[in-house]
Amino acid sequence: MKVTLLLADAAEAVNGKLYILGGGWSVMGPDPAPMAIAIKIEVPWDQGNDIHKLQLRLVDADGQPVLAESEEGEVPVVLDADFETGRPAGMKPGTPLDLTMAVTLGPLPLEPGSRYEWRLTIDGKEDDEWRVAFSTRPANAAS
Repeated sequence: MKVTLLLADAAEAVNGKLYILGGGWSVMGPDPAPMAIAIKIEVPWDQGNDIHKLQLRLVDADGQPVLAESEEGEVPVVLDADFETGRPAGMKPGTPLDLTMAVTLGPLPLEPGSRYEWRLTIDGKEDDEWRVAFSTRPANAAS
């Protein structure tokens, strides 16, 4: 599968298209702010109509899970989803099947002056191309 990830201030997936506001950044903060991740997945023709498991997780510069407060205490920032792409009538066999999705997150309390990375896995498989990294400004930096 081919995957494109893009960080944005806001994103929405509607009718197979991504609508992105403030996209393409790689530095934020230092104060917590909302963010979105725009995702486009090209599913190979022969994997259409199959259910796939997607996981998006946030890790720090050392590859360790980033933790956030929840009702259960501190938990890793992980998003899980299943997806399935159908083969539209009349589409030429062999054509990749597009899937678009947007994940919107509220402000995360990230450490200023640090590096983070969103990592995507599909069906338990990872690829270095399925990552998008960003940094937070130091606490004394102007936003």
